[in-house]
Amino acid sequence: MYPKIIQGGMGVAVSGWNLARTVSLLGQLGVVSGTALAVILARRLQMGDPGGHLHRALGHFPIPAIASRVYQNYYVPGGKSSAEPFRLTAMPTLRPGPAFVELTVVANFVEVFLAKEGHDGLVGVNLLEKIQLPTLPSLYGAMLAGVDYVLMGAGIPRAIPGVLDRFARGEPADLRVDVEGALPGEEYLTSFDPACLGLGLAVTELKRPRFLGIVASATLAMTLARKSSGRVDGFVVEGETAGGHNAPPRGPLQLSECGEPVYGPRDVPDLAKIRELGLPFWLAGSFGQEGKLVEALRLGAAGIQVGTAFAFCEESGIHPDLKRQAIALSRAGQARVFTDPVASPTGFPFKVVQMPGTLSEAEHYTARPRICDLGYLRHLYRKEDGTVGYRCPAEPVEDFLKKGGTIEQTQGRKCVCNGLPTTVGFGQVRPDSKDELPLMTAGNNVDRIARFVVPGRDSYTAADVIARLLEGCEPEEAAPATAPEPAVAEEALLAPALA
Repeated sequence: MYPKIIQGGMGVAVSGWNLARTVSLLGQLGVVSGTALAVILARRLQMGDPGGHLHRALGHFPIPAIASRVYQNYYVPGGKSSAEPFRLTAMPTLRPGPAFVELTVVANFVEVFLAKEGHDGLVGVNLLEKIQLPTLPSLYGAMLAGVDYVLMGAGIPRAIPGVLDRFARGEPADLRVDVEGALPGEEYLTSFDPACLGLGLAVTELKRPRFLGIVASATLAMTLARKSSGRVDGFVVEGETAGGHNAPPRGPLQLSECGEPVYGPRDVPDLAKIRELGLPFWLAGSFGQEGKLVEALRLGAAGIQVGTAFAFCEESGIHPDLKRQAIALSRAGQARVFTDPVASPTGFPFKVVQMPGTLSEAEHYTARPRICDLGYLRHLYRKEDGTVGYRCPAEPVEDFLKKGGTIEQTQGRKCVCNGLPTTVGFGQVRPDSKDELPLMTAGNNVDRIARFVVPGRDSYTAADVIARLLEGCEPEEAAPATAPEPAVAEEALLAPALA
């Protein structure tokens, strides 16, 4: 029995543990975003860990010494001053140091643990193929917490199923990474060995989660099904109206009059060919509205994946002020997104919500000093001596040019790494310059989110979304969308204090 609704793994902490847990308790697949979780954990601890949830989860990490190091390195009792910058975390590299590895493993463990705490519902983690360097420790940390699904797109993640197999057996794994300018026959690998954590006999085998590839075409689905390093368990078939990163149009890039990529008939997934693979699939991209689940089931899908509707519900990580503003724009018929062909340093089209006071406005984008201090979207490139260098089209232009980049590659690039954390309330404070502004992403259905708000309220919940999406389904086809039972009293769940 597969879930009918997958809650999308959105942004940086938009789909955090609280949203994923709520959706899971409602009988569907709740998904946490694994993107830059090391940054999010470090900043939550510096904010004083309101509610003590992180402390509780860290108390369940199987290597107390590592959990204690992370806690002591970043926790600020009572939270840092609002005028004080966040302490930075190490940047991802091909050969990361122990501090980065431990923080990444622990961060993914904590997020999945809290999403799964106290119930047996399904929880997944979403990662991007384009962000390769943190992938291995991220996966292992999520598996330590018993994650049920791994969802991955923004590329062709053929190696990931085999990685999951190896980690489930407690074995080390390698991942080939993309390096610009690599010579024929050269191969660059990042590696992770569970033994580096000092687990010993504490964890020898882990549950192997199901793997769902996020694809935009039947060709990609067939490639993953037939040429991956291990078992693929299904697909999320995502159209170009979905939020976040979109697959580029097939063929030469053409732009509309307003500057957005033009998609055509070749970009419509061939569902007949996908059905022939015999694996379950979920449809995504403007399926977050009533009647779309029934439509997807009639097309042979197992269900739908929905992101935008959940992104603006009460349980999501987006700052409440931004949610209220987005809902107000939706009510006024003024909410819209722009599919920016160059905003993201990944090179993939990226949907940017057009909202006052954010980096979507040209004056704010041009006024922002270029700073690259998180580094998750840096490109790896081959230096003349064969070693690897790191550069990002959104970093200071002169730095990028010194590293062999071109001026054209820098034009229009936005700092996704700093903009997205600001959207969820963890923006960096810049004492000598303007503080970071939000960068919001959503799908085309952002114009419809106000429809989930019931009369007499100015917000809506994940339960409201699920109830609306399940309309028209047969009772046996869908779990009831009722509000989850209150969580177990926090004091009953408190773990022993960290050393």
